[in-house]
Amino acid sequence: MPLRAVIKGLGLILSLALVGYLFDSSDLGNAVNEAWVDAHIRGHGLEGTLLFLAMGALFTAVGLPRQIIAFLAGYAFGLAPGTLLGTLAALLGCLITFIYARSFGRSLLRERLGKRAARFDQFIFEHPFFMTLLIRLLPVGSNLLTNLAAGISSVRMAPFLAASFVGFLPQTLVFVLVGSGITVAPTLRIGMATVLFLLSGMLGAYLYHRHRHGLGIDDKVDAALGEAEQS
Repeated sequence: MPLRAVIKGLGLILSLALVGYLFDSSDLGNAVNEAWVDAHIRGHGLEGTLLFLAMGALFTAVGLPRQIIAFLAGYAFGLAPGTLLGTLAALLGCLITFIYARSFGRSLLRERLGKRAARFDQFIFEHPFFMTLLIRLLPVGSNLLTNLAAGISSVRMAPFLAASFVGFLPQTLVFVLVGSGITVAPTLRIGMATVLFLLSGMLGAYLYHRHRHGLGIDDKVDAALGEAEQS
């Protein structure tokens, strides 16, 4: 194996181990909550907004739930700004993981992801924007694995990121709505969020069923959508 590939592989492994250690030792995942928003984001203007985006990007880049960031975006910024900033934070996290996989882990991750990476490549090859959008609308699957698979695939970055941004919007809106505390009854607010979540999930599942052309992105996704028998 070429020395360059070995160095890249070692760099990928060590850096992932370091990120995991920092999150475990600092309890950072649990520390990002409403109290953190009150202390560091609200009332801190542009500095607070940039800090939120940076933390949200890091949070989602390592595979922690982007829905939590969306909820906190609603809590910190309200409905419309929160939806935009929550989506942008998730997109930045997606970009970090994508570039990371493409720069350091292509050979190593191809072996690790194997069939999953090949199926992803086949699935989005002809229509990268539409197929990526379809994946993002699904209520199942792993955001982190999707970003890693995209990074080591042949998909172009621009349509992948553009479709991811659009596809992130519905679920982000759902959790921003819950976290925003807009002046409607809590039951109504949660009810609206539930309906939006179900509609976006049903749309994603319907499109996946219509347009996957016998290809699946993941066995677990197919099984969750009742299509395993068609793979």
